[in-house]
Amino acid sequence: MAGIDWQQHFSSAFAEGRLIQLVVSRPLIPGIESKATARPIEAGGRTMYQWTIQRGSQEFHENLTPEACQERVHAFFGSQYGDLHWFANDGDYTVRYKGRGQSQVKRKPPTKRIESPRHNRTRKYLIPDDRPCAFLQEIGVMLPDGRVKPSMFHKFRQINRYLEFVHDIYDELPSEGVLRVVDFGCGKSYLTFAVHYYLTQYKRRKVDIIGLDRKADVVEHCRQIARKLECTGLDFQPGDIRTYTPTADVHLAISLHACDTATDDALASALRWQSRVIFAVPCCQHELSQLLPESTLPGLLGYGLAKERFASLATDALRARYLETRGYRTQVMEFIETEHTPKNILLRAIRRPYTAGELSERNQEYQQLKQNLGITGWHLDPA
Repeated sequence: MAGIDWQQHFSSAFAEGRLIQLVVSRPLIPGIESKATARPIEAGGRTMYQWTIQRGSQEFHENLTPEACQERVHAFFGSQYGDLHWFANDGDYTVRYKGRGQSQVKRKPPTKRIESPRHNRTRKYLIPDDRPCAFLQEIGVMLPDGRVKPSMFHKFRQINRYLEFVHDIYDELPSEGVLRVVDFGCGKSYLTFAVHYYLTQYKRRKVDIIGLDRKADVVEHCRQIARKLECTGLDFQPGDIRTYTPTADVHLAISLHACDTATDDALASALRWQSRVIFAVPCCQHELSQLLPESTLPGLLGYGLAKERFASLATDALRARYLETRGYRTQVMEFIETEHTPKNILLRAIRRPYTAGELSERNQEYQQLKQNLGITGWHLDPA
């Protein structure tokens, strides 16, 4: 492809919806991430590009418009990174920066192929939106003919987005035997029923799923639905996050929208059980707001709203770092678009066999974060 303008091919891949994935790599300056990747996703009814970088054991995601993604690549290539790879329906492209504004371009036959989002606007969900699903009908999300109620489509998307996270970690769960799940503070149990559906109907596994909630009337309502739908291996129990004791090993521990320190109680229980995977969508993080000293970023924390939002993000960062000190690879991820809920962060932690040295390094990072915030201890810290 000597003499051909790679930028024109690159822009066409975006404009025509042919781009499947891109990677910038070979850092040209020290101290930056080894690579960054981007792939097309559907968000807010339009095609966006999810930009991903990895720092240590954590992945960071940012959704960019096609224009912003191209601008970022042009800004990075030749200044921060020396290689650009992109995969499209018409071929695999590699551009290598040679210095002094010169680049070498190569094209190979395509190794990846998907339909362009431009010609495939219908999202493929794990639970289809054109086929009757008993539990979605029962909880009021879907009509008997399989159509999703317009007023409940945001909930339908949230359920499917959640199942995508479960699908991503499925291989981390035991490949044989009964899969055991505990859902803390299950509430109306939309997502508890969704996990049961995914594991039993999609993966054909035997399960032992417990939905735990402090409200007896909520528990009984969920039990009635489970009995009506004959959900084998699914039960709901009244109980407290802090005192519940499972009868066997827990493979997946879930805490969705447990308020304030209840999330920390759920995480502490999951850690005590050494659950293989932990999901937490925190809610109402008030504790740290009271603990932050005036000396921590006074120019920012002098404003009540800014302090509240900063404290929420700092709390979730502390949780993620603490989980890593306990032997988990932790990611802080976007749960669902903020247009549907401001409670938008998912903590996903997977247990890993780290060495003593690796755990010591993670503990140092955790202690450093506490020092930076100006706090000595908080709810999740061991007594």
